Amino acid sequence: MGVFVFLPLVLPLTAWPVARAATQHLHPRTATRLLTALAAVMALCSTLCLALLVVVGTAQLPGNPLPDAWSDPEVRAAVPYDEVAGKAAIPALLAVCGAVGRTLWRHVAVRHRAARAVAGLRGTSVAVLGAGGAGAGGGAREAGAAAGAAYAYALPGPVGRRGAGRVVVTRALLERLEPAERRALFAHERAHLAARHHRFLLVTQAAARANPFLGPLRTAAAYTAERWADEEAARAMGDRRTVARAIGKAALAGAGAGAGAPVRAGLAGLAAAGPVPRRVAALLAPAPAARTRPSLFTAPGLALWCAAGGTAVSALASANAAVTLVLVLRAATPL
Repeated sequence: MGVFVFLPLVLPLTAWPVARAATQHLHPRTATRLLTALAAVMALCSTLCLALLVVVGTAQLPGNPLPDAWSDPEVRAAVPYDEVAGKAAIPALLAVCGAVGRTLWRHVAVRHRAARAVAGLRGTSVAVLGAGGAGAGGGAREAGAAAGAAYAYALPGPVGRRGAGRVVVTRALLERLEPAERRALFAHERAHLAARHHRFLLVTQAAARANPFLGPLRTAAAYTAERWADEEAARAMGDRRTVARAIGKAALAGAGAGAGAPVRAGLAGLAAAGPVPRRVAALLAPAPAARTRPSLFTAPGLALWCAAGGTAVSALASANAAVTLVLVLRAATPL
């Protein structure tokens, strides 16, 4: 394996250029899918790297359950600096597993909490929360919809049901929007549900927990997912300026929601406003071209190839390390 076993831990740095270029030059749909794929592959590779180091590190601990042959010098020689790196990888891998597990648990818990919040409301595609208005009730109080809170989010449906889900919005927000702007808001949230954006965002969040170097990809994916929903809403409405006004008004109205929207905050990317001025400016400009492969001689093209190269090297290094360690362990362990 050699020093190549450490490459997947630092190669996510090569994806940083594409995080910036994707948000500026690629179509939001393409950018979201690309960023999610890069984050998933690099996170898996870096986690595999830690697991391989743990095998060597654990084999040297007294009382370990692994075969004695796994602590043979030939096995330790497969990993450079085995005594330091192998033992340091044990708490690192435990921390990664704990962080990723906590992210997944929190996502499921928040979805259950949001589902309970609207369980008592009418079974329509839109749930309106707000004291004194239609749809108010115990579920709304459980969601923390305080009087005057203005927010909206897309609540995904049960797992395996594509397109299922509900748009949750407070009456306070609806009262601040014109009829056309309300339709734009609903179109935006329904775009989140139709494209299952919560899956992309959950993958990038878990990847960033597995390797902190992937944090910029998570931030960029959260922004491009919002832009994707913006463009879908603009296409459905046929009026980009109306969508821009709806986003701006919703952001201004929601700025004072604070603790009154805990479910909205917990769902993170499902309802994140993102850099609103940038989104509004993008909607006031012409619609982005839906090109999927930028030219190599452009900034996004160079960034894409840089990230693709780093991902390929990371995957190859992980595969090489895994195969090498398996062969060494097989040779060291008599059958």
